[in-house]
Amino acid sequence: MTFTAEHTPADIVKTFPQASDLFKKHRIDFCCGGGKPLKETFNERHLDEEAILSELNHAFTEWNKQDHDIIDWEQVPLSKLVNHIIDTHHAYLKQELPALGEFVTKIFRVHGTNNPHLRELHRVYNEFKVEMEEHSIKEENEVFPLIKKYEEEPSEQLLQQIRDANGELEGEHDVTGDFLKKMRDITNGFEPPMEACGSYRMTYARLAELEDMTFQHIHLENNILFKRL
Repeated sequence: MTFTAEHTPADIVKTFPQASDLFKKHRIDFCCGGGKPLKETFNERHLDEEAILSELNHAFTEWNKQDHDIIDWEQVPLSKLVNHIIDTHHAYLKQELPALGEFVTKIFRVHGTNNPHLRELHRVYNEFKVEMEEHSIKEENEVFPLIKKYEEEPSEQLLQQIRDANGELEGEHDVTGDFLKKMRDITNGFEPPMEACGSYRMTYARLAELEDMTFQHIHLENNILFKRL
């Protein structure tokens, strides 16, 4: 197949997961706002439609030449998808958020005087951390058990309850996306200054990884799990 400007980033990433790298490079949203056609983003952002589609389709062609063992999350049981989100993405957040927070604090304390943007990074990161921790707890304690129950005992009443909860979660995803955009802007795309020390550089690299994991996390929920319900 060939991707066109009428395709949405969310659908493209479902078919071609590595497209997320290209979308990140061009700052094209494929998770929270991934449901609108690429053409709208091209027009709004004045991006080179022909060049980006050519790059995307070339990468897809090369990717198709290889063997891939990809799980079709559209087809697996809902409980398996929920467990994957918990075991992969929530587990990552539980380990990474406190550890990375210590480094964000460290570089602010050591380098904040000469790099005043690190004060803002420290503030935004900690707001993001609290938001993601509370969000994950809500999913694991309230919403995901409802989804598993629905899979075993489907009912219209339970489905509506889940849809209402999912709407709240999508709103929280939008807030999360805004925090990530702020951190990317504050850090100049997670590019440390030339004179940055090892801790400074490692912190920015881990922030970039956190962004990537969070985008994948939100994509699985917004564009696959919630859509299936």
